[in-house]
Amino acid sequence: MFENTYIQQRIQKANSLRELGLNPYRNDSKVDLNNKEFLNKFSFLKDLESNEKKKEDSRVWVKGRVKFLRLMGKASFIKIEDSTTILQVYFSQNELGDLFKVLKKNLEVGDIVNVYGFPFVTKTGELSLHAIEFKLLTKSIVPLPEKFHGLSDIELRYRQRYLDLIVNQDVKETFIIRSKIISLMRKFFESKGFLEVETPMLHPIPGGANARPFVTHHNALNVERYLRIAPELYLKRLIVGGFEAVFEINRNFRNEGIDHSHNPEFSMIEFYWAYHTYEDLIELSKELFCFLLDSLGLSKNLLFGDMNIDFTSFTTISYKDSLTKIGNIAETIVNDKDKLEKFLLENNIKLDKDLSYGKLLNEAFDNFVESKLINPTFIIQYPIDISPLARRNDADLMIADRFELFVGGREIANGFSELNDPLDQLDRFLAQVAEKEKGDEEAQYMDEDYVWALGHGMPPTAGQGIGIDRLVMLLTNNKSIKDVILFPAMKPVIENYNIHDIVETK
Repeated sequence: MFENTYIQQRIQKANSLRELGLNPYRNDSKVDLNNKEFLNKFSFLKDLESNEKKKEDSRVWVKGRVKFLRLMGKASFIKIEDSTTILQVYFSQNELGDLFKVLKKNLEVGDIVNVYGFPFVTKTGELSLHAIEFKLLTKSIVPLPEKFHGLSDIELRYRQRYLDLIVNQDVKETFIIRSKIISLMRKFFESKGFLEVETPMLHPIPGGANARPFVTHHNALNVERYLRIAPELYLKRLIVGGFEAVFEINRNFRNEGIDHSHNPEFSMIEFYWAYHTYEDLIELSKELFCFLLDSLGLSKNLLFGDMNIDFTSFTTISYKDSLTKIGNIAETIVNDKDKLEKFLLENNIKLDKDLSYGKLLNEAFDNFVESKLINPTFIIQYPIDISPLARRNDADLMIADRFELFVGGREIANGFSELNDPLDQLDRFLAQVAEKEKGDEEAQYMDEDYVWALGHGMPPTAGQGIGIDRLVMLLTNNKSIKDVILFPAMKPVIENYNIHDIVETK
């Protein structure tokens, strides 16, 4: 796999270092300051007189990957990058002696180095490190791309994320922000008295969402298991058990399509709050978004693609009203199943046979409403037959005490007052089983143990899930989910195409 001519030349340089007694893969690094700390600590040198712009008595070790190399006769400049920033390093034959000649011949962009020296300011005003010791820690045998953004195969960024992170600082920053968002969410819920828990990822029965599961086999038990599609039913078992506020930051797996907002493996936070309602969750969601925006230093008028999203106010509208007022579908059509089905077919929307009224409403919502919900909007009062785990509304048994939050034309969160009537839950599971027998692969399975748990009594509870990947997309202004997942799902590499053969050089 390393047959490329340029790679072979680099391998030869690594072998040359070995012949000189220098290990090209050392393991004796020292670090006193990262690059950002170095630049901050010695920034005062820039303000001093020209004859004082160095501090030889402050000697430190730094490290990083060589991103730029300018070799001259008896002196050279390189720029090295660590996880914080780029630092310029000057080294010369005067300090390094014979090692300078070795480095001049064998050092290349991509190598990882460890340098000891003192700070000084160059004639051009750049704070740099004057090296007096130099270690080549790791020899890079595969060249970095010369112009990464010019690669014709954009999928290489996702297939070789390590390369993407090496070359593109803005990509690295996205994932730093992602980590901060998850940390802030944990901090927010803990401050509200929620307990973080962990529940199984291998389920005997897939549940908690309408989705097609991945199936695996447990060899020791000799049984099928399903990768988690949602942690909901386990988290609500904990509410039955006496915990009153729990959350889980979890990975879920759904055997479905891949597009700009869907990945089969994705992250969510789900939280359940006893003695509260879905209205309480709506207020909590507003508070959470304000907390995240403030903590990240983001404006409440957030740019997302070509959209300007206003987080200074949140809209709440019922499901049916959204169809008439936002989707511009006549009320007479929305309120009549036959007319609605005819309307959808006339608008070239493919429909499965024998869809329920609620599922027809859902088709109308997906096609005529969702993409128009740019500013934060809570859609409430969902049809009960597309809400198999939500509590029925007391005033209208055909709707659920449920909401979904949409921002930027996409669903960000789903929450509801939980169904805690075991007999009603049993009936709804049976209805889901009937749908599955008709061919609906996303219908839910019967979970008798969960119904049995409800039989012991679950207090009135509200629960919610927030898609972390879509949230990060929103807060980092990325339009593709692949840009916020370190290693997204990808199609297999096509035959006769080897991504390892793509090497750009000068």
